[in-house]
Amino acid sequence: MPPGKPATAAAGNGNTAMRKTPRKIKGLSPEDLELWAAYGRTLTSLMPGRARPPELAAPQPPPPAPAALETPPPRAKPGKPTTWLGVNATPSGLDKATWSRFSAQKMRAEARLDLHGHTAARAHQEVSRFLEMSHATGLRCVEIITGNGEILARELPHWLNTPALRPLILALAHPHARNAGSIRVLLRRRRAKEAT
Repeated sequence: MPPGKPATAAAGNGNTAMRKTPRKIKGLSPEDLELWAAYGRTLTSLMPGRARPPELAAPQPPPPAPAALETPPPRAKPGKPTTWLGVNATPSGLDKATWSRFSAQKMRAEARLDLHGHTAARAHQEVSRFLEMSHATGLRCVEIITGNGEILARELPHWLNTPALRPLILALAHPHARNAGSIRVLLRRRRAKEAT
């Protein structure tokens, strides 16, 4: 080797030590950690006496969508909340004198709807139409005849409590204690702006 020249390693020489930069160790992703924990649990069942790997915390839920894109829940209309109306049950918001006259059959039914021979779907439509027309014409007390022991007799109270019909009705009662085959309906009075 000529004097004055620095010693260089020959290319391809296996004895040369190459300088490596240390790799930055990256942590495992949450999915990888979950897989690793599941794998560790299978090993502990195969090799008793081994320490069980620690349980992972539940994954964090994704962040909520921006508020601008969220649809706000519908607002309840101001006023009294509608409650379920039971047959022969004293309703809230009705004065005692009116209730006693209605439940004692001292109010005459101004119109009747007979549902004998109707299918449930057809009867439901007829009840809705009948009550809406009765309310629109200003009737106060009407009667719906279903018959005893029929499906319609069981379904009618549910129909009368639907959001479409419940606001029209004040009270429900059987005309006679032993007659569950018909229901009398006390309708709300029309407001002045509804009448115009």
